[in-house]
Amino acid sequence: MHPSLHGIKVLELSRVLAGPWCGMTLADLGADVVKLEPFGGDDTRALGPPFRDGMSAYFACCNRNKRSLAIDLRAPGAAAVIAALVADADVLIENYRTGTAEKFGVGYEQLAALNPRLVYCSISGYGRTGIGAQWPGYDFVVQAEAGLMAITGPADGEPSKAGVALVDLMTGQNAAIAVLAALRAREVSGLGQRIDVSLFDTQLQALANVASSVCFTGEDARRYGNAHASIVPYQSFRASDGDFALAVASDKLWQQLCEALQRPQWLTDPMFRDNAARVRHRDVVCAALAALFVAQPVQHWLDAMARAGVPAARVNTVKQALEHPVAHDRGMRIAIDDIPLVGSPLHLSGTPVHYRRPPPKLGEHTDEVLAELGLDAKALCGDGVVC
Repeated sequence: MHPSLHGIKVLELSRVLAGPWCGMTLADLGADVVKLEPFGGDDTRALGPPFRDGMSAYFACCNRNKRSLAIDLRAPGAAAVIAALVADADVLIENYRTGTAEKFGVGYEQLAALNPRLVYCSISGYGRTGIGAQWPGYDFVVQAEAGLMAITGPADGEPSKAGVALVDLMTGQNAAIAVLAALRAREVSGLGQRIDVSLFDTQLQALANVASSVCFTGEDARRYGNAHASIVPYQSFRASDGDFALAVASDKLWQQLCEALQRPQWLTDPMFRDNAARVRHRDVVCAALAALFVAQPVQHWLDAMARAGVPAARVNTVKQALEHPVAHDRGMRIAIDDIPLVGSPLHLSGTPVHYRRPPPKLGEHTDEVLAELGLDAKALCGDGVVC
């Protein structure tokens, strides 16, 4: 069978991470994604080292399965190219500052007039409406402003960002979900629509149970480091030779843990016997566990937890995670034309993702895409429209 989005044509006028992540997700699912880049290329092409054959690892992580067309949207002849591209497109993704797309002639109203079936996805820092519409939005800033940093980092230390651009990635995923929903709605209405997805909205919702607790109580959230606000024990512990994570997410698992540790008295101790009590007395509970765990190496405790059916794992480095047997078993380590990549987590039995193209070189497919539209690439290049 063809991939799920076979026949869907996407124009990606986005850069850095959130928009390209959305575009790559759609491309992995079979869409034909044409990435429109300025002559200088996506910003991430220059973000390195590391590089491989001139391509940055950053750009490679979110741009496979796409074709690249280099275009100067300010050139007089660009409008005709855009019109031809949009007439044939199903989806457009953009993450310009609010108002910039309109200046370039690629705003929603302008393009919907050319193709009413177009699904137009706008990604921004704070949304296209409201007081933040003109604010620049970057993952790190939004991690700070939307509450994530306040609950991340050591309990007695400074606020910390996550180690990867989680807000960008979640926003890209939300954008892909919204695009799929809009395509489904178009099957009924015959019309496209505008999608407005922002980093701030995405991160605020992703505070999940933490935000819900603040809504319930009116009291602000605090940092717990690697611990959990409402589950104990659910954190990392130090063994004699390293750290491991322990997730005792139910009282049944607590019973299994007590049996594995040969501590039956903890099952009846008022400070230990149920999760609510353990949360109230987390310092006592965790200190007792820490005193046990530090006496043996990580593997000793992992083996004990495995026998007891209690979730636990070594705290791996990124390299160890990439070399994990599950990563290989699940097809998460891939290479396309000698570019090493992490694969898609979307496993569909009937219409699996298909890795068709490596991340493109800048303008690699300009001639090819224009030829498909019946346009003269050589003439347009001479006019400074494409390169």
